[in-house]
Amino acid sequence: MSLFRSIVFTSVFTGLIVGIAVSAVQFLGTSQLILKAEVYENAGEATVSTHDHGPPGSLAGDNHSAMTGHDHEDSSWEPADGLERNAFTVAANILTAIGYSLVLTGLIAFRGRPVTWRDGLIWGLAGFACVMIAPMLGLPPELPGTPAAPLGERQIWWIGTALATAAGIGLIAFQRKPWAAVLAIVLVVAPHIIGAPAAPAGEHALAPEALEHRFVVAAVLSSLVFWALLGSLSSTFLRRFEA
Repeated sequence: MSLFRSIVFTSVFTGLIVGIAVSAVQFLGTSQLILKAEVYENAGEATVSTHDHGPPGSLAGDNHSAMTGHDHEDSSWEPADGLERNAFTVAANILTAIGYSLVLTGLIAFRGRPVTWRDGLIWGLAGFACVMIAPMLGLPPELPGTPAAPLGERQIWWIGTALATAAGIGLIAFQRKPWAAVLAIVLVVAPHIIGAPAAPAGEHALAPEALEHRFVVAAVLSSLVFWALLGSLSSTFLRRFEA
């Protein structure tokens, strides 16, 4: 089987498994917290409120608001609560997992060295650091009813932070030289020195602070599951298809 076909088949199989698995994790965690937060949002009179229902940067249902938030003033269509909403969440998670697996598997293949599932797990954890941990230091996952900066500004900062962190990790991993370590530190730190876009002054989240904290923890854990499975399964399937 050609390398390109191996990458595509690996990504599709990995995406299906990871998308379904993380959807189950979200249903027990972040999705329930979002529903609770929507009660506060619907009861309040927020001028600007954001949702995290679409596919972080991270994942449908708990993705980073910089990538998936939308304003209530936008009257775009949304899936109905219940089965339709859950179905769209699963579909979005599967597509997101396939997309990230294509990138991750392509990088592993480009590296040109055989990898075990343990090596793939390390690749996945690196992706977790780039896509979840680094951006959330400036833009933590947000519940509905949380004031936020304009979507475009958040997206630009989120993408820049993820790419800079990825470049920094790559330098540390593949260039074991002092100049590479210094440049890596600069790349990782630079987005946080610049600072993430700030929410409008004087506005407050509608959901209780305790609920926000629980949501952040649940979002991080579901993202960790996503990336750990993505890395280990991508490397495992790639070896099998190449064989």
